[in-house]
Amino acid sequence: MFIADLHIHSHFSRATSRESHLFGLAEWAKLKGVDVLGTGDFTHPEWFAQIKKNLLPSKNHQGLFEIKEKSDYQISGWKPQGNVVNFMLTAEISSIYKKNGKVRKIHTILVVPDFASVERLNKRLEKIGNIHSDGRPILGLDAKDLLEIMLEEAPEGYLIPAHIWTPWFSLFGSKSGFDSIGECFEDLTPHIFALETGLSSDPAMNRKISALDSFNLVANSDCHSPWKLGREANIFTCEKDFFSLREALKDSKKGFLGTLDFYPDEGKYHLDGHRKCSEQLTPDQTRAQKGLCSGCGKPVTVGVLNRIEELSDRMEPVFQRGEQFESLIPLAEIIGEIMGQGVLTKGVQLPYFGLLNQLGSELGILRDVPLDAIEKAATPVLAEAISRMRYDKVIRFGGYDGDYGKISLFSEIEKKAFSVEAKQLKEKLLKEVIS
Repeated sequence: MFIADLHIHSHFSRATSRESHLFGLAEWAKLKGVDVLGTGDFTHPEWFAQIKKNLLPSKNHQGLFEIKEKSDYQISGWKPQGNVVNFMLTAEISSIYKKNGKVRKIHTILVVPDFASVERLNKRLEKIGNIHSDGRPILGLDAKDLLEIMLEEAPEGYLIPAHIWTPWFSLFGSKSGFDSIGECFEDLTPHIFALETGLSSDPAMNRKISALDSFNLVANSDCHSPWKLGREANIFTCEKDFFSLREALKDSKKGFLGTLDFYPDEGKYHLDGHRKCSEQLTPDQTRAQKGLCSGCGKPVTVGVLNRIEELSDRMEPVFQRGEQFESLIPLAEIIGEIMGQGVLTKGVQLPYFGLLNQLGSELGILRDVPLDAIEKAATPVLAEAISRMRYDKVIRFGGYDGDYGKISLFSEIEKKAFSVEAKQLKEKLLKEVIS
């Protein structure tokens, strides 16, 4: 079994961390518990040059890559551990074009097995638009035509529609998307076999739409900082190589187990609303207001929940055979709630790394480490928090119109009651970091 996060961004994409270089990405993937990581941004010439310079084709995992040499990069507070991280060549394209009388804005992920495929693709795409200014290039290219180019230049690769429900830039987005996959990709639709659900939806929501039954649902972090790697990811049980992974995505019985997901309420576009007026709406409220903000009278941003309800033809989800998914909360957010502090404060960071140093990767702690081991390493309140997450006993506050939502594990009354334990948690794990 291995975990893969295939949609990420390098420091050549806009609004990304300087630490999103190959060495930073590899170390953070180990810390998080991600085994296979997309390179992201292979269309950017400078990033691709760094990929070719620093990555070597894996001898044991066909179509995957490893870092050639050790680097001096270290994550402060963490004692390095974990297996070698394998990279897969990936990139995201933003297609903006007009089709059937409407402007479309579709994001897609390209996945290929070798440098030669990237070189052929980049040569074609450079003739169409600017691939130098951003790691995620914006091209005036029909998504169907992009798929056709990929099939011609990298026939062993595949294309995955990205975060398919995001209002502004996605296949089904309320602002610029389509109502069906066939409308977008037409006769090339049979070459699409996987769809990325995005942070604001999960398989339970998507499986209310029978038109998606023939597609596997994937989840990736789409991270702009290594800190957020693995916040969504995929679980495979096939051989760890490009071609086995591709076949598993085509047919889940060949080794695609399922996904690790954000709670969709935490996504930035789960509910409807208008952020400028602090107007947060459920789909029923939006319909009652005829899609308009009660504050300013302008149209609200229709979110993912509403859009899925619009296209759904089932009251309850119908999962594919063997399909699984788990909803997770990032470990730093859990500690932050206990501490009553932000995730990037020392009061959270020190206990966070202290726990990792004792118990292993973040995903391992969230999913697999026994609760009694967590209690022993930290405190009963942290073990209780992770137990509540694992059994979906959470309090949800939905995100809307670009604002993240919030998932809480404790009521305000409970938080006041365990303030002493929060202090003990900090002191106990701080010793581990210092040692």
